[in-house]
Amino acid sequence: MQESSPITAIKGIGPKSALNFNKAGIYTAGDLISYYPRTYDICEDPVAAGGLTVFDDGRLVAVEGRIERTLSVRYLRAFKITTGKIFSGGVYLDVTWYNMPFIRSQVKPGVTYVFRGRIRAKGNKIFLQQPKVYDLYDYEQLKKTYQPVYPLVRGLTENALKKALREVFFGSDHLDLSEDYLPSDMLQEYDLISRKDAVRGIHFPEGEEMLLKARRRLVFEEFFFFILMLKQMRETRLRKDHAYQLLPAAQTRQVLDSLPYELTGAQMRVWNEVSSDMASDAVMARLIQGDVGSGKTVIAFLALIQCAANGMQGALMVPTEVLARQHYEAFLNMCETARLPYEAVLLTGSLKASEKRAAYEKLESGSAPVVIGTHALITEKVEYRNLALVITDEQHRFGVNQRETLEQKGKTPHTIVMSATPIPRTLAVILYGDLDVSVIDEMPASRLPIKNAVVGASWRPKAYQFIAKQVSMGHQAYVICPMVEESEEIEAENVIDYAQTLQKSLQAMIPGICVEYLHGRMKAAEKQSVMERFSANEIQVLVSTTVVEVGVNVPNATVMMVENAERFGLAQLHQLRGRVGRGSAQSYCIFVYGIENEAVKKRLDILSSSNDGFEIARKDLELRGPGELFGLRQSGELNFQLADIYADAPVLQSAGDAAAKLLSEDPGLSSECGQQITHHMKMLASSAGNHDVL
Repeated sequence: MQESSPITAIKGIGPKSALNFNKAGIYTAGDLISYYPRTYDICEDPVAAGGLTVFDDGRLVAVEGRIERTLSVRYLRAFKITTGKIFSGGVYLDVTWYNMPFIRSQVKPGVTYVFRGRIRAKGNKIFLQQPKVYDLYDYEQLKKTYQPVYPLVRGLTENALKKALREVFFGSDHLDLSEDYLPSDMLQEYDLISRKDAVRGIHFPEGEEMLLKARRRLVFEEFFFFILMLKQMRETRLRKDHAYQLLPAAQTRQVLDSLPYELTGAQMRVWNEVSSDMASDAVMARLIQGDVGSGKTVIAFLALIQCAANGMQGALMVPTEVLARQHYEAFLNMCETARLPYEAVLLTGSLKASEKRAAYEKLESGSAPVVIGTHALITEKVEYRNLALVITDEQHRFGVNQRETLEQKGKTPHTIVMSATPIPRTLAVILYGDLDVSVIDEMPASRLPIKNAVVGASWRPKAYQFIAKQVSMGHQAYVICPMVEESEEIEAENVIDYAQTLQKSLQAMIPGICVEYLHGRMKAAEKQSVMERFSANEIQVLVSTTVVEVGVNVPNATVMMVENAERFGLAQLHQLRGRVGRGSAQSYCIFVYGIENEAVKKRLDILSSSNDGFEIARKDLELRGPGELFGLRQSGELNFQLADIYADAPVLQSAGDAAAKLLSEDPGLSSECGQQITHHMKMLASSAGNHDVL
């Protein structure tokens, strides 16, 4: 079997079950082995039930004991609830399973088992929820082993994934992984194990040491190929013909004079760097890095104006349709205020066919000097008359290949990429190896620091009262939930039910208050309608998933409340917090944790002590132990599968050195080894183009 073999070539996977794998982006055997675990489960020693209290709420524990009476099954609407009592260490512990009536026949009264599940507290009582049941011998074998836990989609189970992986690695028609992408001298110099051992070790680790070695090799590989592609892009850019010279224009001064605020010193420094680069005959390629709310967008708008004033076209690509429309309207308003005649077009996937055709015609004819949109900007149908400037917002949301595709729409366009990911400059220089780096390291003076609170779920009624008070003052609020619909497996606040509950609570305090929900599964037109109504204050409280994480701008919103905050990465929580504090009023962020756990609280308290994204990232890293490197990844970072740009900084440095050394010895990658590496990079780019969903 080869990595390019379709998933149906694996024994036990037919056309129907293949569809479930496809939902997870798994189409080939190669996709399967690159579908890495999101964390690892380590079975710990059993504890006595008598030592557990309500303060263990949410804790995963193993309890050794026996059921003395046959389990009972009752029905509650669509749920089948199985309950009983575990006798352990001289006390009884209640146990509950949902929709698992078969467990009744599997657990024999009087037999001692190990029950492993989460402790849940209700008032002063605790119970064990949804535990897996092991006989004593089996559990002893599992202890101290690393059991992979995979990200799942509807229809795809852990068992199906593990069965397919066992077939790929150990079946009669197993995958041939004898060929390594990296040369042997590189493996030796950087102390890396073979790819075959690494891929097998990440899925079937034989202990912590093997797991760490496997992960380090795969992290190195991710960084190495990413950096190599960037370095090649830079070389290609430097070999190109001279760029368009987009000279400084009086129109940008008109915009600056018409703004209701003055740019900060950092914004002016970065703008001068950008303006000077655009006026040069060398192709600009610059990263603008700045924390949430530091004012990167106005720099992008000024660059688009300078481009238009020189008779050329500029494009701004953003990751979501909601953000694209907001930028489009903000740009038009800015031009109107400054009395500038430039026409901009909006181009997103959800536009009607007639609207798209009209946009295509204006771009091809050159009558529209500015286009703002999503990845629809890079489709084959879009032709530009004279594209001279390409700006990519929230760079980490787009792959290198997609950014390059947009740049290829013009002859030699200048390039700006913008990112709110707080990466130290030393790492940014490596990660954005094809770009010059500008940092906006100063926040607008008009922005009051956000006041933060980290609280348990018992504080929720007070939070509702606080939201009602802010709404009565004319302000608005976001409430973020981690899920769209209720799950039997995970107790986390869900958007749809939560919005209904919150509406009832708030209407008792403010009759007529409007609470709506927003999530990624809604149609684009529905999402746009909700955001427009929220922007117009027709909706006072918006209950949402993280679809609002990137760039939504509602200055009147002063409260951000995040439910189950422990389920989000700190970088993502910091991004979410950036949705408030965008106006002149004092803003607040309330992080509600659903698990009473001192480690959870300590981690979230980092957000209370700082509004600085760089400082948050640094402190988060200090708190993380080696085992947590395999946990849920921080959202808001570049799209690496395993690599963590903070925790893996030494590996990132090594990968950067290796890429630079390879290109110095073999600039054209024309050697046999270089050709092999080039082939793999093309495969990576092709895979990203086929499977990525923006």
